[in-house]
Amino acid sequence: MPEFKVVVSDPKTGKAKQIEVKGAQAQALVGLKIGDIIDGSLIGLKGVKLKITGGSDRSGFPMLPSIPGGVKKRVLLSRPPGFHPTMPGERRRKTVRGNTITEDIVQINTVIVYEEPKKAQ
Repeated sequence: MPEFKVVVSDPKTGKAKQIEVKGAQAQALVGLKIGDIIDGSLIGLKGVKLKITGGSDRSGFPMLPSIPGGVKKRVLLSRPPGFHPTMPGERRRKTVRGNTITEDIVQINTVIVYEEPKKAQ
């Protein structure tokens, strides 16, 4: 059974909290991709929508939204996520994960998505 640490960021307050998810709740997250919007009740937060923004695997390799699947690859990077250049034009080959959540992922980063209230007509 997979086990994840879900980091939930609140853009209104600027705070984040970490929630451990195990068992059937964690199994429901497997197969989702970066950019997917999930219901917060999956991880114990009622009445909230969460957008998956990234994550990392057990070795610390970050997930990249541009790489399909749950694979681990070495790619040439020139900007974040995965590489922060110190000089202009610097590029390096780094190991990163794909955009799909698998059982190898340990941390999942999410942000609370607030829907604008509908105006009464």
